Amino acid sequence: MVLDAQFRTLASAVPSDRRLAVVRRDGGTPLDSMLRRLFADQPVSVSTDATAGTTTGDDDVAVLVEDGEVLATSPLAALERAILLVNSDLYKTGTLRLADADLPSVLTGLADVPFRLRGYPLAHKEKLLLIAMSRQIELRAARADAGELHASFQQLSRIDDEVGTRRTYEHLAATDVDVHVYGEPDWNPERPLDVTAHAGYGAGYSDSWFVVFDPPADAVGPHTTPVGLLALEAEPRVWEGIWTFRPDAVAELASVIRRKL
Repeated sequence: MVLDAQFRTLASAVPSDRRLAVVRRDGGTPLDSMLRRLFADQPVSVSTDATAGTTTGDDDVAVLVEDGEVLATSPLAALERAILLVNSDLYKTGTLRLADADLPSVLTGLADVPFRLRGYPLAHKEKLLLIAMSRQIELRAARADAGELHASFQQLSRIDDEVGTRRTYEHLAATDVDVHVYGEPDWNPERPLDVTAHAGYGAGYSDSWFVVFDPPADAVGPHTTPVGLLALEAEPRVWEGIWTFRPDAVAELASVIRRKL
């Protein structure tokens, strides 16, 4: 219930209407349709707009627009590589390395937008948005090499069951980041992992998905921005999720996790 309240607080900071505008030199492609399907029934619309964000003459780009203002612009090729041409198995198997987890700014710019996303088999790609953002946060923590990372898995055994996840947390454990993992106590790792495990059942352990990077207060540099993702399983295989870069919101979420879990 504590994380439920935290989610409502994050979701109450709903931004003004945001939309993704696709600008292509040669018209639409099947990938444009994939992008529309990815955000179908979400509070972010996708449109084709020959003028949005093209003040520099750019084309073949995606533009994130809010109330007529351009927030971010990314090459469509980057968007395709990050999410449209991949699936969750590439993350789980380690085919996509942690170093490959950078996301284009039009995706990270969707901070503070609440999503309702279905997992497989209800949908094939919707939940990928949360998976990709989770790995992006883990990458930021690894690059910062400082601070705390809090991550939940529902079942702690997933850390070993998914090769990509195990490699990611081996990498993080070798840094100076203080790594804490949360989930049900079904994990008996064959190889030790230098992280702090918090095990339990019920609310916060079995039904939550969070990845929170809380850097040191005096941290400086391009990779030391606080960022947190929180998702709750509203019903089986259906997640309500949101991420934020607001320092106060990230600090509060990290504090709640430390105190209550």
